[in-house]
Formats: sequence, C-alpha cells, structure tokens
Amino acid sequence: MSIPLSEFENYIDEVILERGLSYFEKGYIEECEEVSIGEYEAIVKGTENYVVNLKINNEEITDYRCDCPYDMGPVCKHIAAVIFYLNADKLEIPNKKKPQKRKTKKVKSLKQQVDDLLKKIDEDELKNFIRDKSAQNKTFRDIFLAEFAAYNSEESKELYVKQVKAILNSGKDRYGFIGWASMNQVSNAVNNLLITAQRQVQNKNYKSAIFICTAVMEQMMAAVQYADDSRGGIGDSIENGLQILYDISAGQTDEKTRKLLIDYCFTTFEEKVFEGWDWHLSILQLASDLLKTDEEVNLIFKLIDNVKGSKYDHEASQVIKYEIILKTQGEVAAEQYLDLNITNSDLRKVAIDLAVNKGDFERVKMLANDGITNDKGKLPGLVNLWYDCLLTIAQKEDDQEKVIEYARYLLIDNLNQGQDYYRILKQYVSPEQWNFFVEELVRDISKSKHWAGLSMTAIIFIEEQWWDRLLTLVKQSKDLKTIEHYEKYLKEDYSDELITFYADAVIESMKYSQGRSSYRTACKYIRRMIKLGGREKANEIIGFLRNEYPQRRALMDELNKV
Repeated sequence: MSIPLSEFENYIDEVILERGLSYFEKGYIEECEEVSIGEYEAIVKGTENYVVNLKINNEEITDYRCDCPYDMGPVCKHIAAVIFYLNADKLEIPNKKKPQKRKTKKVKSLKQQVDDLLKKIDEDELKNFIRDKSAQNKTFRDIFLAEFAAYNSEESKELYVKQVKAILNSGKDRYGFIGWASMNQVSNAVNNLLITAQRQVQNKNYKSAIFICTAVMEQMMAAVQYADDSRGGIGDSIENGLQILYDISAGQTDEKTRKLLIDYCFTTFEEKVFEGWDWHLSILQLASDLLKTDEEVNLIFKLIDNVKGSKYDHEASQVIKYEIILKTQGEVAAEQYLDLNITNSDLRKVAIDLAVNKGDFERVKMLANDGITNDKGKLPGLVNLWYDCLLTIAQKEDDQEKVIEYARYLLIDNLNQGQDYYRILKQYVSPEQWNFFVEELVRDISKSKHWAGLSMTAIIFIEEQWWDRLLTLVKQSKDLKTIEHYEKYLKEDYSDELITFYADAVIESMKYSQGRSSYRTACKYIRRMIKLGGREKANEIIGFLRNEYPQRRALMDELNKV
C-alpha cells in the first residue's frame, strides 16, 4: 500500500497515528537521514532502538519497513513517528518537540550490531549456536535448511512443501482457519522462503529456487480456501514466486533447468492447479517462453486449443498462441492466424498496429470500423479504442473533417482522457469558429451526464482561462476534494470565495462523518482556509463545530491542533 505523504493520516490506523505522534512529540526519533535520493533511515527509541526505512517518490511513500516485532498491521508506531517527522513543516501541531541530536556515540542499527558480532564470534561458537537454535526453534530450522538447501543431497520439492504446510498450520485456529492477524505472520514466514529462493537464483542454484517457489505457490493457492487474505498476502506470495520463475526463464539456464521448469508448467496447467485465476494463464505464458522443441510447441498448442472458461481466458490464450506462431513459423503464418481470430480484440489491435507500421491505412480503417460494428452496444471501451485508431489515421492523412468528428466523439464519450482530444480539436478547428465550437462542446458534455463531465468541463475552462466559470463550477460541486483540486487555479483572484466554499463544505461533511480520520480531514481543510488568509472564518468554523458537536471528543482533540 502506497501512502501519499500529504494525506498519510487517512491511510494509517488512528491508534497507531496517536502513538506515532506521541513518539514524535517526545523526541524519540534519534536520527533521520536521507541515505540516498528519496530513501530515509531513522532510529526510533522504543523498548529498544528500532530502525525505520522509508522510500518516497513524488510525494508518495512507496515502501516502509521497521525491524520492530509489531505484526498487527502494515504500519507500526515507529513508522508513523518518522512520517510525522518528515511531514513536520507541513503540519501545524502546537508544542511539538524537535528531536534532539545525541551528544554521545552514534546509535548503531541492529544490522550494524549483527555485522560487528559476526566479525568477533568464533566459527565453532557460531556453528554450535545454529545447532542449538535449530533444535529449539522450528521456524529458524526451516529457514536455515531452505537457505543452504543446495548443500543438501536429499533436497526435494517435498521438503519445502512440508515447510510451507508447517507455516500455514502454525497460523490456524482450532477450527482450521487462518485469521487476519495470523495471516500476517504466515505471509512474513513464507516471504522469508521466497527471499531465500531469490538468493538461490543469484547463486545459480536454480533447482532449489524452483522447488521453493513451486511449493509456495501451490500451498498458498490451497490456503485460499481457509485463510483471511484481505491483506493480499496469499496473492502476493504466488505473484512473487511466479516472478522468480520468470526471472529464471529469462536467464542463461542450462537444459536441465529449462526442462524442469517447462515440465512443471505443462503439468500444472493440465492439472488446473491455478484455474480460475490469472496465474493459470501466466503458467502457460511462462511455458511459451521456454519452448525449444516441436514436440513442446505441439503440446502447448493442444493445451491452448482446449482452454475452457471465460471469454477472457480463451482470448488471452489465443494471444499466447499468436506469439508462439510468430516466433516459430514467421510473420506470414502469424498474420494468417490473426485474420482467422480477428474478433479477438487483442489480436485485432495487433493487426491494426501491423497495418499502421506498413502504412496500409485502408486496412486499418477496415479493421477499426469492423471492430466498432462488432463491439458497439456491448463493449464501449473497445469501441472508443477503435475510434482512436481511426483518429490516428485521420491525423496521418490530414483529413480535417474526420479528425474533428472522431476527436469530438471521443472527447464526449471518453471524458477521463478528454484533454488530449481537446487539444487536437483546438489544432484543427479554425480560430473563427472556435468559441462557438467550444460552447457547443460544453453544452453536449453537460447533456451526456457522464461521471467525468465536471472534470472535463473544468479542463475546458482551465484551457480557455475562463476562471469565473470555473469558480461557478467548483461552487456547484460542494466537495472538499474538488475545491482543493482547483484551488491552485483560483486562489489568486478568488481566495475569499474559496474560503467560503471550504467553510460550507466542512460544515456539511461533519453532518454525516464521524471518526478521527474524518475529523483530521476536516481540520486539514480548515488549515487550508487559514493559508488562504481566512483565519477569522476558520475560527468561526471551529467555534461552530465546538458548539454543534461537543460530545465528539476526538473532533475536539483535532480542533485543538489547528
């Protein structure tokens, strides 16, 4: 889960937020350094010193880790404290304490402490520790055996199947179900196995990596039936295992490894281990990447021709077959296959792209118009795609009338991508006709009642710099996020109006919203009012909310922070 830096309070459990804020205010963040561009490492005091790592890209936290033992959710209080630290200048939290730099020796991270110890511990002492720990702790023993399985002459896939089953069993309750909290522990343990598989790939121990990944994928697939996977841990494990197999297939592997992997793909597909999920076809795609003999090609064609299930499965398998024909039989045979299966929208798009590259614009028009006829009334998204192809050809042929026709249609019917079409129209419609044309466009967009009509109309007003009409549009929305989105265009000339819009929207939102997250959001917009110069109006709103909802203690607490 990525977390926008400016809205992190809306993404983190409120109890964790409160604890993180407390840690921040008490100055528990010992150090916070940008170790490389967008990557931060901080040491946070707790029961012991914990290391937090964050990655930030385009004002969004894309990765976050802490080495504390907390496992009840994705974000712990230490991570929350560091986010407060990084966001401190943007937050107006009264009486926040600045973290104090330690005057003593720099605190070492746990990783640094481990590295220091490994340099000093005697080899025999370390071996004895591993023996004792393996005897006492099954999880440690499983990780150790998996990590160094390449040295085990008795290594087999079954060894890892047993390990994954043991991990899954450890998370089951007395009814045999793995709950939400336990699933987090299970996912972490399984992830350790996959990390081991990645290291085996790096060490060219491909057989070990394949055994680990296939064991994880199959057992986690079975766990779907008896586990709460609302966090997505099962799906992530299968995806990660599959990605490692793809990495192996893309590398310079020996024939024994290739055969082991492709045989697994064929067997798994025939046994329908992942049927009903995208992974079923991903296994087939993996097999297609590994093909080498005519026998293997014939076998995969047989499997593809017998694919049952949804229209999506059938068409996706046809795309795989096309790619195999292109690779093994050449362009002529591949294009013949395209023509025979042109109702497949993915293959139609391939055929259109080929025709564009060859400059065969008449064929593009024929294929696109046939697609419109075939998909009209059933698949509007595809109809728009075919119209877009016609627009591309009209531009290449500089057919002004057709460009305007197609671009106007797409702008009104495909509003979430309307801005490009708008600029195309502005390029092709004469300046003398433009204002009349735009007014008709705005009227037709309004009539369409499309869900994105407001945003498209706003784009037009911004492009034309019709700020008074944009202001009227924003006023009609009465939505806090909409006001915020268009604030940058209006604040210079209409700050007083924006302050009023925010005030009315905050009051309205509090009629139907409860919970600390909602209260924080409301206070965020009160702060925006203050930044626009509306301190007096903000105080008025704060006073109103205090009088109207005195029983909402969390709201009173958040208002105190404004």
